[in-house]
Amino acid sequence: MARFTRIEVAQKMKEVGIVPVYYHPSPEVCWDVLYACYQAGVRVFEFTNRGDNADKVFDHLVQKIPQFAPEMILGIGSIVDAVTAGIYIQKGADFIVCPILNEDIAKICNRRKIAWSPGCGTVSEISKAEELGAEVVKIFPGLQVGGPEFVKAVKGPMPWSSIMPTGGVQPTFEDLDAWFKSGVHCVGLGSQLMDKQLIAKRDYNALKAKIEDVVSIANQCLAEKNGYALV
Repeated sequence: MARFTRIEVAQKMKEVGIVPVYYHPSPEVCWDVLYACYQAGVRVFEFTNRGDNADKVFDHLVQKIPQFAPEMILGIGSIVDAVTAGIYIQKGADFIVCPILNEDIAKICNRRKIAWSPGCGTVSEISKAEELGAEVVKIFPGLQVGGPEFVKAVKGPMPWSSIMPTGGVQPTFEDLDAWFKSGVHCVGLGSQLMDKQLIAKRDYNALKAKIEDVVSIANQCLAEKNGYALV
């Protein structure tokens, strides 16, 4: 079962500001990438259900996290049906992320009080997701939907909405600053954060250093957004 409550998931997403999104068919590579993220200060990680036997890779992560990365909140992404959501909930997923809005997934997550972030592309979908119990709503693909200006426009009439853009978010100060100033809850970062060359070379120290830089940028952006200075 989940190690963290849905409220703890939402709070930690907001606190850290970034959620790495990653998949690799090798359990060992996935663990090394997750651990590099953990050492860099990341505390919420989305493993994506995108390949054959992805559930076996997920099992490997679930088994190692309590001992070696106890504060890491592990979720599963790319979930498009309730059956698959149920499988991963049973395996210990702390949260479920979807590219679509699916009411059946909402029901199974709410029944088990699992955090659920559906993919939305319109204001009506965001509102519907919130009606269905989503605390943090994913906008996907973030850049193509409208980028920071879309979030800013949504937050005008719906300031209570907690939004996580995924897709097209760049790990630079300029881009992250624009997203956080628009009012996002946090951002999802995939291929732009996970350097394929470093991973291919198994240079996890360099990967950790890169992710640390992005975490630092996110902290700076959050500080500026909230009106306080980092010491």
